[in-house]
Amino acid sequence: RDFLARHAGTYLADKLRGEWLKVLGKRQEWDVFDAEYPPLVQPDQESTCYGLQNRLRLADLGALDEARPLWFVAAELPESCTPLMEQLIADKRLSTDDIWERLRGLLEAKKMGAAKNTAAYLPVGQAPSAKTLEAVVGNPVRHIALLPDNFASSRQGREMALAAVQRAARNDPAQAARLWEGIKDKFSAADRGYLYGQLGWMGALKHLPEGLGWYAVAGKAPLSDEQVAWKARAALRALNWPMVQEAIEQMPRAMQAQPDWVYWLGRAHAASGRQEEARALYQRVAGQPNFYGNLSDDELGRPIMLPSKAQKPSAEAVNAIAALPGIRRALALFELDMRIEGIREWNWTVRGMDDANLLAAAELANRLDIYDRAINTADRTQALHDYSMRYLAPFREHVEPKAKALQLDEGWVYGLMRQESRFITNAKSVVGAKGLMQLMPKTASWVAKKIGLKDFHPGRTNDTDVNVTLGTNYLKLVLDELDSHPVLASAAYNAGPGRARRWRDVKPIEGAIYAETIPFNETRDYVKKVMSNAVYYSALFDGQPQSLKTRLG
Repeated sequence: RDFLARHAGTYLADKLRGEWLKVLGKRQEWDVFDAEYPPLVQPDQESTCYGLQNRLRLADLGALDEARPLWFVAAELPESCTPLMEQLIADKRLSTDDIWERLRGLLEAKKMGAAKNTAAYLPVGQAPSAKTLEAVVGNPVRHIALLPDNFASSRQGREMALAAVQRAARNDPAQAARLWEGIKDKFSAADRGYLYGQLGWMGALKHLPEGLGWYAVAGKAPLSDEQVAWKARAALRALNWPMVQEAIEQMPRAMQAQPDWVYWLGRAHAASGRQEEARALYQRVAGQPNFYGNLSDDELGRPIMLPSKAQKPSAEAVNAIAALPGIRRALALFELDMRIEGIREWNWTVRGMDDANLLAAAELANRLDIYDRAINTADRTQALHDYSMRYLAPFREHVEPKAKALQLDEGWVYGLMRQESRFITNAKSVVGAKGLMQLMPKTASWVAKKIGLKDFHPGRTNDTDVNVTLGTNYLKLVLDELDSHPVLASAAYNAGPGRARRWRDVKPIEGAIYAETIPFNETRDYVKKVMSNAVYYSALFDGQPQSLKTRLG
């Protein structure tokens, strides 16, 4: 309590309070918990469930209503959530069908521990054994081959067969579909709809033309957010605009309101000749500094231009930010190379700042070469903007000559670097990629050999000039290999040239549709951000309006 009082309002105090609350909840010291929970600013799921437990103890039944959606999340739940789930089951607020629904989702996600725990809630005689669950997930094709003739006589038999076909479809949707054809008549219409939705999803992820057909057979069966998104993407690749519209209109309202689906619904309306409806949708996202805002501007015939630059922060404003205790702590942590802790302190301190203070904080970070915080902080402004800070371009003395020598678009190179490292020279990814352009050691060595870079050894990968030399040359190599197309090369830089090539259709495909239908979530997001970044860097470098659609081709 003394620490919380002395450091009230700080990041560490909130973290400490959160940890203390978990201890209090576990000990069921609810009176102290009740007093200490309201000031917590950033609760995680574990402390949130303890908070709901406390409300339930106080006869607030609304706590169960808030807890119920957690049941349907295909993930392990903290131990603090278990009493809430058990109360929901005891009160019959979760049915046997709900238990099977959660079990389906967990098996789809291969969350075996949570699947076994969930199965234990099924009525006596219905729960599959741990051995059965492992067999279904580990060797689904064998499970299907060994199904007894009467497997469909029990709910357990049917559910395990459905799970096995779904797991088999992850590896080979066409094989899974053939296996399914042999047993589908033993299932209800609802179960058949569910499974065809799964086949459609897996087929769409692999860009199989059969995917749309499987979705069509699924009909009005409920689809998860991921399934319905891939129904729309499969329809995009086929240029089946009526089905694009149908898929988007199947989405939950919050999902439909996301910029990507607003834009693609606009395109579907335009393809059907409903230009006014299309324009109204484009106008909802136009002007946003992202991939879909850029594309919507293009559809409306508005070249992408930078907003007016805000007045440069005064020395007094920057000094005032530098004097804030949270910023001082963050800077000390950065000096100690405790970057993650420094980022958390910085982000905590700038939350809730107005635009003028955000720009002053961004200016401070830029002066201290903490480029990632400068970009992140400038990105938060709502009305006053400085795009030269949002799209910083440090190290131009290294980047510009190499981009010119290799005939690479400098805006695109910077767009990629911004996404890769936020210009942290010693950045290292969880898989071992290093430096400004995030090169894997094997890739760096291969490129160094390819271009004849003398005296190279892996320890030099973080050297700024070496990293930019190797990164730009690798970018040039994949660009040349992939028809000089920056969208394909961006995908290749993140996921490898082989995958980038496989994801392209046999017929010409619109660049925006290619980007939208990349099956890896990380790479899909990456390519969109790199290409949108490139638009803003080029606008800064050239001083000219830009078009994302032209870049995508």
